[in-house]
Amino acid sequence: MAGSIFGNNFQVATWGESHGEGIGVVVDGCPAGLPMDEGKIQEYLDRRKPGQTRYSTPRKEKDEVRILSGVFEGKTTGTPISMIVSNTSQRSKDYSEIAQYFRPGHADYTFDQKYGFRDYRGGGRSSGRETIGRVAAGAVAAAVLAELGISVAAYTKEIGGIAIDEAQARLENREKSPLYMPDLEASKRAELLLEQKMKEQDSVGGIVECIVKGAPAGLGEPVFEKLDANLAKAVMSIGAVKGVEIGDGFLAAKAFGSDNNDAFCMTKEGSVAKQTNHAGGVLGGISDGSDIILRAALKPTPSIARTQKTVNKKGEEITVEIRGRHDPVIVPRAVVVVESMVAITVLDMLFASMTSDLERMKRFFL
Repeated sequence: MAGSIFGNNFQVATWGESHGEGIGVVVDGCPAGLPMDEGKIQEYLDRRKPGQTRYSTPRKEKDEVRILSGVFEGKTTGTPISMIVSNTSQRSKDYSEIAQYFRPGHADYTFDQKYGFRDYRGGGRSSGRETIGRVAAGAVAAAVLAELGISVAAYTKEIGGIAIDEAQARLENREKSPLYMPDLEASKRAELLLEQKMKEQDSVGGIVECIVKGAPAGLGEPVFEKLDANLAKAVMSIGAVKGVEIGDGFLAAKAFGSDNNDAFCMTKEGSVAKQTNHAGGVLGGISDGSDIILRAALKPTPSIARTQKTVNKKGEEITVEIRGRHDPVIVPRAVVVVESMVAITVLDMLFASMTSDLERMKRFFL
């Protein structure tokens, strides 16, 4: 299987299956000397860990990370960083019957068509547990960015049509909400909706917003390696994501040029800035120095206990009720996954930009 490696200068290779021995990642390209230990990685993994609220799968996994290489005496060595998280709570028997049919909304059919064989236990490589490797790598990327004064923060913006009020949203409230919403009033209303849908054996989708602060102007290339294009690819590679927008996104299609254009101005410090940020921090595929704003739309969890129509491998039309332990909403646990993929992409493109200007290279090397 190809396609498990992401990035050019900061490379991330994930491996493992949902019900295998474990999930892991190899991070290549991290500079030496970065303070790093398992505790820093664990903070990120704990944010996507299952079983923390009634709105996530009851599968109990500690998701404890072990660093196997690339770190010595509390600092990165510059060599590949290999990390593993063991699977300890597999219940493969919950999935035995789905080996004979295709679950609606899942990758079962397409996987069979491509490979002629699939690991039906929880979806194998198509499972959400694959994102463990992304999050572990994202923790490393975010640590490098923090050393450079760049922060990446994501949160739940909307669940089931219930959106946060920007005026009363506070990032520090994110951890107080079981849905990772920075607006606690919106969180309560979304929780009530989820309770209703859980009783109806249904699931809910939503939107994650991610903001990058402190990124310099000049990240990204003007043609195929655009910053926004690579961010979209990175976030769209997350299993449940069905749409990505930068800045005003689809609202720009309804705007006029006089409204959508961001006017440039000079700051008191004598640098160029923008009066607004409809572009979301990216112009012509290159960062402009303002906040990079991205939103990801996530579909409802496809595994629901309600009766659904499907087809089995014999070509017979049947009805099924999906059993097992599943999230009634994927969005809250996906917040840190979106954050991680954005951090990985920004760092990768930051490294690439180091060689785009000869004078910059001279200042560094001479």
